[in-house]
Amino acid sequence: MNEIINNIKPADTNAYDECIFRFDHIAKPVGSLGKLETLLAHIAAAQKSADVDISKKCVIVLCADNGVLAQNVAQSTHDVTTAIAKSLVRCTTSVSCMAAAAGADVFAVDMGMVDKVEGLADCRIADGTRDMTQGPAMTREQAEKAIMTGIKLVADRKNEGYNLIATGEAGIGNTTTSSAVLAVLMDKPAADVTGRGSGLSDNGLIRKQNAITTAIKTNKPDKNDIIDVLSKVGGFDIAGMTGIFLGGALYNIPVIMDGFISGVAALCAVRLCSNVKGYIIPSHITAEPAGMMLMDELGFAPIIHGDMRLGEGTGAVALMPLLDMADTVYRNAARFTDIKVEAYKKWKSN
Repeated sequence: MNEIINNIKPADTNAYDECIFRFDHIAKPVGSLGKLETLLAHIAAAQKSADVDISKKCVIVLCADNGVLAQNVAQSTHDVTTAIAKSLVRCTTSVSCMAAAAGADVFAVDMGMVDKVEGLADCRIADGTRDMTQGPAMTREQAEKAIMTGIKLVADRKNEGYNLIATGEAGIGNTTTSSAVLAVLMDKPAADVTGRGSGLSDNGLIRKQNAITTAIKTNKPDKNDIIDVLSKVGGFDIAGMTGIFLGGALYNIPVIMDGFISGVAALCAVRLCSNVKGYIIPSHITAEPAGMMLMDELGFAPIIHGDMRLGEGTGAVALMPLLDMADTVYRNAARFTDIKVEAYKKWKSN
């Protein structure tokens, strides 16, 4: 793990600047595509080239179950995780439909479900995590294995020619585990970072907050040791996505962050290695209550304000068509020299 982290280099600021320079010479007001320009420049920096290539895209959906469901922290049981996984195999989930529209492939992965589903990539760490209110959700070795699995998933996609990856997850109870991880990393009480997930009642929300508080009190995770936090109050999906963000930085592939759960994994990756931030592309602001808190902590600004909270990587995939449109302008739009018009000057404040 330390060797991998030491091999992660900062994103290329020269490629970022070159991308912006090219945008500035397109026949339009300077910076007029706003965040679409800076996002593409961000991708250029991650790919270390102003010749941006996002022609082959995918979303990696990590499926996992969480032992904390024993505390009635969700409306559903692990059977719903199984049902979603089966729908992923049949390409009928929400993210499958959206990815097809966006020209992206879907890779569904079993990181540790209670039930085995034929057709998923088998990366099982265990048959779900343990109940974190009773002790650590997983061993430290399992957390490390999950992270390394995420890194390998990126290596495999790179070898297959993918140059843009979105993160996704499926697992009942994972807003509980992600809220617990965030509470530890930001020194916040459970009530400040915990939402209703898929629609808990008031009593259900209290149970969820109490479970998180109990888990943190029982396990005493060390916020300065990310693997300790993930192992004690995290989930296999969060740890795996942490690895995907690390892998993106290691292999120079930009990774699109989805919503709350993906964002918590991104924060874990950045805390493990600050250089990772330059390879993460923010997509949307989740409707979870700690969504903007998480964005602020990462120093990101969301692109899509759609009140989405579905998961599966749907928010990340929703960004892809916008990136494609920005890329089309970047590649094909007329330059000022083409239309023989003097370029706009960049305004600078005194």
